Amino acid sequence: MSESDNVYPQLTRLIDIVSRLRAPGGCPWDREQTEATMAPHLLEEACEAVEAIERGDPMDSCEELGDVLMNVLMISQISSEHEGFGLEDVARVCHTGRHAIVSSAFPHFGEEDCLRGWNGSGTIFFGMCNLRCVFCQNWDISQKRSGEELTATQIADLMLALQDRGCHNINFVTPEHVAPQVVEAIAEAVPRGLTLPIVYNTSAYDAVSSLKLLDGLVDIYMPDFKFWHRESARRLAKAKDYPEHAREAILEMHRQVGDLRFGRDGLARRGVLVRHLVMPGQEDEAEAIFQWLAGEVSPDTYVNIMGQYHPVYQTDECNRDGDGKYVDIDRRPLAEEMASAHSAARRAGLSRFDYRW
Repeated sequence: MSESDNVYPQLTRLIDIVSRLRAPGGCPWDREQTEATMAPHLLEEACEAVEAIERGDPMDSCEELGDVLMNVLMISQISSEHEGFGLEDVARVCHTGRHAIVSSAFPHFGEEDCLRGWNGSGTIFFGMCNLRCVFCQNWDISQKRSGEELTATQIADLMLALQDRGCHNINFVTPEHVAPQVVEAIAEAVPRGLTLPIVYNTSAYDAVSSLKLLDGLVDIYMPDFKFWHRESARRLAKAKDYPEHAREAILEMHRQVGDLRFGRDGLARRGVLVRHLVMPGQEDEAEAIFQWLAGEVSPDTYVNIMGQYHPVYQTDECNRDGDGKYVDIDRRPLAEEMASAHSAARRAGLSRFDYRW
C-alpha cells in the first residue's frame, strides 16, 4: 500500500469536517469567517510551523503543518462558496517541477495563416497552466497532468524534428510557467541547427521578469488578451490581477520585437500578434482592450479576433442552490457580438487583422 492510499482517506475526512463546519447549523465562528478574516490565522500558523521546523522538532512541525493545512482547507472552502477557487484549484497549481511537461508536438494547421502556412506551425504543447479558466478549451492538458516530463535536450529533439518535417516555425503553446525550460531548450536546439522563428503562444499572464529571459530568443509573441476587468478575471480565470499583468507583459513583448512583420512568402517573421477570444456578453471588455492596444502599444498591432469560443469544462457547473454559476458564458458568442468586436477594433484605430485564406 502506497503512502497516498493512507493519506487520501484522512484528507477526505478533513475536507468533510470543514464543509460541515461551514454548513447551516455548523460552528458559528467558522460560518462567519471570510478569506480576509482567515488570513491572519494562516499567517500565524505558518510562522509557528516555520519556527517548529527551525527547532528541528518533528512532532511540533507535524502538528503546526496540520494547523496550516486546516487553514488552507477553510480558505479554499470559503472561496468556493463565492464562485472563487476551490481546493481542486489549489491542488493543481502548477504541477511542474524541474522539467517541463510536454503533452504533444506536431505540425498544426489551425493557427493563423501567417503561422501555419502550407506545412503547418510546429506546435509544442506544454502541460498545465498558471491560469484556471473555467471555460478552457484545452482543459484536458492545461488543468490535468497530461504528457511526460522532458529535458531540454529532449525538447530540442522535438524542435529539430518539426523543422525536418518542414514546419515554418516552432510554436510553444502555454509556456508561461516553464519559461526557464524554454530558454534551456532553445539554447540546446540552436547550436544543433535550429533556424526557424520561435513563437511564444501565451495567455499573456506572464511575469515581465520571465519575458526578459526570452529577449533575443523569441521572434514572435502571440498573447491572448482575455479580460479587461479584474472581476471577470477573478471569476473566470481565478486570477484577479490578470489584466494588469497582461498589459505589462504585452508592452514588454512589443518592446522586444515590435509590430508583426512578414516575409515575401506572407509568413510571420518577427513581432507581436495579439489574440482576443470573443466571449458572450463581454463587448465592453473587447472595446477597452482594443482601445488600449491602439493607444498604448501601437495602432499597427496585428490582431486576431477569435470567434471559436464554446462552453466547455466548468461552464455548466451549479452552485449549492442548483443555479448555474456561469450561465452568462454558457453559450457561443452571437453574430452580433462578433460584429461588435470587429467594429470596436476599427473604431479604436486598429486595421491589421488576421483573415483566413
